[in-house]
Amino acid sequence: MTTPVVSIAYHSGYGHTAVIAEAVRTGAVEAGAEVHLIKVDEITEEQWAILDGSDAIVFGSPTYMGTASGAFHVFAEATSKRWAERAWTDKLAAGFTNSASKSGDKLHTLQFFQILAAQLGMHWINLGLLPGWNSSAGSENDLNRLGVFAGAAAQTNADQGPEAVHKADVATAEHLGRRVAETAKVFAHGRAAVAA
Repeated sequence: MTTPVVSIAYHSGYGHTAVIAEAVRTGAVEAGAEVHLIKVDEITEEQWAILDGSDAIVFGSPTYMGTASGAFHVFAEATSKRWAERAWTDKLAAGFTNSASKSGDKLHTLQFFQILAAQLGMHWINLGLLPGWNSSAGSENDLNRLGVFAGAAAQTNADQGPEAVHKADVATAEHLGRRVAETAKVFAHGRAAVAA
């Protein structure tokens, strides 16, 4: 079987979301994927071609004013050519976001990614973790400490830089990257079996 190709299409305003993107990359590489980091606000035609050839695309953006950043929205609108051609149909998709507040309406950003993926005919991969830090025995160092199911969510204080991204959120993003790569392998095996 060929190595699954996972691309991470993301925007990071101040560097916090870039830390999460790198963590997703680390997890996917650990699971045996070829991984491409693509900054959507600097995307080139060559990088669009990489996305077209990917088995899975992970969307990432900070949550600003209750949704993905403006730069990510520009990218999302630019996928309309792929939508019209059904070019990304049956690719896998997943997502991650970061904001300063514990909630910060991050769920809305992940739902925006889910709807974008659905319109493009993609299959959404959820986080696949139970919530952490929701009992007296839990701690802020648990995986999925924010209790989000749709994707990887991170929280970083507004007055701190990218170095302050919580280690549990980094580990949760690494988990997402592994899950995406492993799911891509399962899909590839399944497609090969159907073709045979």
